[in-house]
Amino acid sequence: MSEAREKSAGRRGGRDARHAARKDPTTVHAPYIQRRIPLTEILDDAALEMIEANADTVLEEIGIEFREDEEALKLWHDAGADVQGERVHFPKGLCRTLLQTAPSQFVQHARNPARNVTIGGSNTVFAPVYGPPFVRDLEGGRRYGTIADFRNFVKLAYALPSLHHSGGTVCEPVDLPVNKRHLDMVHAHIRYSDKPFMGSVTAPDRAADSVAMCEILFGRDFVDQNTVLINLINANSPLVFDSTMLGALKVYARANQATVISPFILAGAMSPVTVVGTLTQILAEALAGMAFTQLCRPGAPVVFGTFASSISMQSGAPTFGTPEPTMVLFGAAQLARRLNLPFRSGGSLCASKLPDAQAAFESMQTLLPTVFGGVNFTLHAAGWLEGGLVSSYEKLIMDADQLAMMEILAGGVDTSENGQALSAIREVGPGGHYLGCAHTQANFESAFYRSPIADNNSYEQWDAEGGMDLPQRANKRWKKLLAEYQAPDLDPGKAEALDAFVAGKKAAVPDAFV
Repeated sequence: MSEAREKSAGRRGGRDARHAARKDPTTVHAPYIQRRIPLTEILDDAALEMIEANADTVLEEIGIEFREDEEALKLWHDAGADVQGERVHFPKGLCRTLLQTAPSQFVQHARNPARNVTIGGSNTVFAPVYGPPFVRDLEGGRRYGTIADFRNFVKLAYALPSLHHSGGTVCEPVDLPVNKRHLDMVHAHIRYSDKPFMGSVTAPDRAADSVAMCEILFGRDFVDQNTVLINLINANSPLVFDSTMLGALKVYARANQATVISPFILAGAMSPVTVVGTLTQILAEALAGMAFTQLCRPGAPVVFGTFASSISMQSGAPTFGTPEPTMVLFGAAQLARRLNLPFRSGGSLCASKLPDAQAAFESMQTLLPTVFGGVNFTLHAAGWLEGGLVSSYEKLIMDADQLAMMEILAGGVDTSENGQALSAIREVGPGGHYLGCAHTQANFESAFYRSPIADNNSYEQWDAEGGMDLPQRANKRWKKLLAEYQAPDLDPGKAEALDAFVAGKKAAVPDAFV
């Protein structure tokens, strides 16, 4: 190619690259991840069929207990199950037949339609930590969570693009009465974020309040025909569903709202110590719980969920980031895909008490399998410490940084003309450098992921800027995000109606702190 043609090609390549960069902004601003990389599958068909057959044996011969819920037992009896007391035995194929009405994927609507997420298929949705009674930051240390902390975490999740979802109980606000705090929690998700969120599951009437608040926000008919809430229903492993979880499940399923049916497994205590044994129990529990949603309302969206970790055989304490739960996650994801249902698992889990190296190593050992295994809905994606007892401000920021990287990784390799970069190779030629070429200049702003908290400067510059470690930099960032936070617009009429609903519900009953 002549020199003139090379220069022309370089200019054209630069224009093409600039156009591509404008057309395809960084993926961390997408409402959810659409994975374009292969799945990691560790079990062959023979192993999967064996686990499925073993789960059918568990369901038929051992059964699942549905405790203190006569309606649930009657529904199972009428569906053809063998009900003996609170123990339900399932004929082979019954649960799978019932699940044929469950959707393979569904949209959870946010009050801002641009924030809607599709759960299932090749999509991954990251949601923050769920459930801790304690919070931690560098200044305050470990302490009980408050409603102020809860609102802070909602605001931070709203401000962080790599978190696609507002989550649910981002921390437990123990300064509020137990029987009323769900109202403030759901209200905070609605008021301080316009991302999708979760409802309360701690009692059936609290689930009903969550649905009612969404009916004010979205309209009753819209809620009846669309999913606006997703909710976590845990099996009481091994092989039990209790009345609290069943009551909340029935409310949400009958309202056409999504439930995540999640066996809660600490292998060695709540399931066998082996991967296949644990997968067998998980599948049996999940099948029973998911099929029950279809007894409540055929077509109600449901997610095959699992929370699976292991315990120390010496102390009995939960452990995270070990190989066996990774294998369970990969295997359970395969089983969910064979059922053609969305899958929940994974996160950024750790046992560390601080946002330190142990926290980082263990969290990444859970997060990478989450992405490569094809998890669709990920609770605890950011902010988890101390085995789930603590929501950490600093770790929320540290984890969100990793989530943004996972989003780019899951997007796969760019093979477009801009991605091939032949114009750059032509322009630079042998012995040159790419720093000043047209293609590099055109892609300069989006070429590589830039962490907002990692330090890649020289020692001298790092030292001059205070010599801060990563938690200190994360501390500075979450404070900046809160200082700059601006609440998303909310229709004044709906805001007033929600305020009135919450106030009326609180006034109707006395406070209860147990």
